[in-house]
Amino acid sequence: MKKIGITGQNGFIGRHLYNTLGLFPEEFERIDFNKDFFESNEQLDKFVAECDVIVHLAAMNRHESEQFIYDTNIALAQKLVDSLKRTNSRAHVLMSSSTQEERDNLYGKSKKEGREVIVQWANENGAKVTGLIIPNVFGAFGKPFYNSFIATFCYQLTHNETPSVANDGEVKLIYVQELVHLIISEIRSEKSNAELFIEPTATKKVSEVLALLKEYKSKYFENGEIPTLNNTFEHNLFNTYRSYIEYKTHYPVKFTQHIDPRGAFVEVIRLGIGGQCSFSTTVPGITRGNHFHTRKIERFAVIKGKALIQLRKIDTDEVLDFYLDGIEPAYVDMPIWYTHNIKNIGDEDLYTIFWINEPYNAEDADTYFVEV
Repeated sequence: MKKIGITGQNGFIGRHLYNTLGLFPEEFERIDFNKDFFESNEQLDKFVAECDVIVHLAAMNRHESEQFIYDTNIALAQKLVDSLKRTNSRAHVLMSSSTQEERDNLYGKSKKEGREVIVQWANENGAKVTGLIIPNVFGAFGKPFYNSFIATFCYQLTHNETPSVANDGEVKLIYVQELVHLIISEIRSEKSNAELFIEPTATKKVSEVLALLKEYKSKYFENGEIPTLNNTFEHNLFNTYRSYIEYKTHYPVKFTQHIDPRGAFVEVIRLGIGGQCSFSTTVPGITRGNHFHTRKIERFAVIKGKALIQLRKIDTDEVLDFYLDGIEPAYVDMPIWYTHNIKNIGDEDLYTIFWINEPYNAEDADTYFVEV
């Protein structure tokens, strides 16, 4: 079993990598990191000594002073190298850098020189090193106005703000989970590569991305329709957009009922894509679910009975409770990386319609069981 530590564990990429490694408990043991370790040689050395693999993601991306960014990133790399030397470590170090290495700015310079410091240590000590040259990364839970323009646009479109395009250039992009899977592949390979260029998985104009996100706002956020997703990039962009919705206040969404002397009619879901639709009954007191998905799009629609739907982002303690009653049919959509369940809290059978965007495949279920 490999013991893996991640500097910058609580950052955007670090959190996704940490959580994904947790899906392989028989292969990887995660050694927890805290940013305060960089202020204590004793704590940093204890962390480094425990690790077979260190993924160095800790860095500053934005600050009003470019010189401060440069000094901070160089200092972080040097502190890590000093600890590696003090502990006589032979850990495989994977260092995140940026395609901005090629640009004439202090951020890119800091990433390149920081990578070179770690490569020099590895060469002098017979250790393995992988220098990851990474394009622009986007994905769920990125910090708006910091991690990417996509994070900013998603936040603005879900919080009654109006995004604008300052520079409509083409941007090379990779989805954070695609990057995480590549990092894990490099960990498994146990090979050195001082300069590994990570290929983007999409190249888009800023205005093109904004047009898609505006469509998601209009169709999904405002009208509950799952939009057409033509390719993997659009699927990943849609899941990214969904992660910025304020779930506490947005759900449950009540359906529009059409009532006449025959009874009632409710449209449960309007689709631009296919998927699998299921119907279930649940007896009183029973709970279904307690699992999460990393890519699937899912809707729970209660049409009869009383239900409690609970969601919890897997690396937090906050539980969101949504109470639904078939008297006023409503739905809750399941965000990625949120474990969720549904419980019959009434005295009669609960009738629920479940829709998910892909048919169930036991060999690639994307379903991980964790109690809410």
